[in-house]
Amino acid sequence: MHKIDEKLANVTARLRRAAQSVHRNSEDITLIAVSKMQGAEKIREAYACGLRSFGENYLQEALDKQTQLSELSDIEWHFIGPIQSNKTRAIAEHFNWVHSVDRLKVARRLAEQRPEGLPALNICLQVNVDAESSKAGVSLDELPVLAAEVAALPGLNLRGLMAIPAKSDNYDTQCRAFTEVRNALQQLRTQLPDVPLDTLSMGMSGDLEAAIASGATMVRIGTDLFGARTPQTPSKDFS
Repeated sequence: MHKIDEKLANVTARLRRAAQSVHRNSEDITLIAVSKMQGAEKIREAYACGLRSFGENYLQEALDKQTQLSELSDIEWHFIGPIQSNKTRAIAEHFNWVHSVDRLKVARRLAEQRPEGLPALNICLQVNVDAESSKAGVSLDELPVLAAEVAALPGLNLRGLMAIPAKSDNYDTQCRAFTEVRNALQQLRTQLPDVPLDTLSMGMSGDLEAAIASGATMVRIGTDLFGARTPQTPSKDFS
């Protein structure tokens, strides 16, 4: 098994090559380490290698790890999984970013439950770019209305869009989906000129290059950093 530092070096080199190929600065792209189903010690090891942004899908698992890693106060925690309404308070209280908002009810609850002493919660709206019935996300047609409603909520800072396109090994197909998301963000910038829409959260291990070529500002990498996932102790909050 390669150590995390070796895996990180490989991922970072790949990210830089992808950015250079389209004349972008790799420093403008945030690498989010997707640490779901990885133990706290692996996160600690990744932190020691310089990573600061970590993405979690399962609330209780994430809260347990946050407690174990409480001394690492500059970690930026990103919630990237589906959101159940009864989990919004803990998400609002314990995360810096939420990438998976796709309905107004959830956004309102996050806004109402964000503690006053914390900065506004950074929000990405999840777009279901391929209209897949098995995936969460707002449709491109419904996106403008939802974006305007979320942007008006106090306690939230609407930053951009997140997408997980249908899996494809074809680079051109990947780029087409990501370009749709980029174009949707550009349209929102025209619609909401006073909102700092600067984030495209898209791209994982299998489509990182296409995502960066299409304008991704955040990429979410898990297995290529941590290796195969190790299931944690089952929790009622995993579903």
